[in-house]
Amino acid sequence: MPKLLLSLLAPLFALALPVQAAVETEIALAPGGYRWLEEGAVNGPLYMVISIEKQRVHVYSGDRLIGIASVSTGMKGHRTPTGDYPILQKRQWHRSNLYSNAPMPFMQRLTWDGIALHAGHNPGHPASHGCIRLPYAFARQLFALTKIGTPVEVTQARLNAALKIDPLVLGDPGSTVVSFDAGKGPAMTLPPPDAQEDGAPMLEIDPAIFTPRLRR
Repeated sequence: MPKLLLSLLAPLFALALPVQAAVETEIALAPGGYRWLEEGAVNGPLYMVISIEKQRVHVYSGDRLIGIASVSTGMKGHRTPTGDYPILQKRQWHRSNLYSNAPMPFMQRLTWDGIALHAGHNPGHPASHGCIRLPYAFARQLFALTKIGTPVEVTQARLNAALKIDPLVLGDPGSTVVSFDAGKGPAMTLPPPDAQEDGAPMLEIDPAIFTPRLRR
């Protein structure tokens, strides 16, 4: 059975293969609460999944859940749009261009028309004008971890991580996926393309897997 080596390097957008998070994700948080499950340097590619329904963000490093926080998304009439976004701009001290010069500390822009992550009031329910408000201390630590281009996915409900695989790879019958840190568990057998889930953050496949020595 052929095997494909994955290098978890950068965001790319295609089909999705769900991956189980290594840490239990149902951790109770009060409004404005957060929890870091790992401290220090991030070893895997960083990305975030934000659930409007659950008013929560999960921060992942590769397939590991490293941070959880409550959020406040857009209120009725200013709903936060779902979708996949790279961080476009970062400013530690920023003020809103749209809403009375309101402070937006640790701002991380997702769209050029006004949607961003930033520290702000977090009542445990949607209350913003579309931005995603984070607990202040969490926003500060997250700001230090992210870079321009870090992927952020806003979903209606889902918070679990996912690994996205290019359709060309899925078209190789019977292939299995082996990541470079796969010693923690067995390889995954790829399901058929029609079983894939759309709309999850994806990690890029290293082009080196298509070299002749790996494609036997």
